[in-house]
Amino acid sequence: MTQEFVIGIGRDAMWTAFLLSAPPLAAALIIGLVVSIFQAVTQIQEMTLAIIPKMIGVLLALLVTFPWLLETISSYTISLFRLIPQMTH
Repeated sequence: MTQEFVIGIGRDAMWTAFLLSAPPLAAALIIGLVVSIFQAVTQIQEMTLAIIPKMIGVLLALLVTFPWLLETISSYTISLFRLIPQMTH
């Protein structure tokens, strides 16, 4: 097992983690921005106004993108299993 091989596995793992975390993080970011602008305009400083919409948005983002997330993690896991014979040399 060479250094490039290990670095490639680590790079693929980080890229997969980035792809899997992107949809819920993007939803939370967009909703948080919209709620923050709404709070600044109306001067309403209620904490639940910021948290509840983000929770609902992240849940919806996960529900909508779940098939893609499952396919992504499955293909990464399959590629890792296919690399097992190369790890022993």
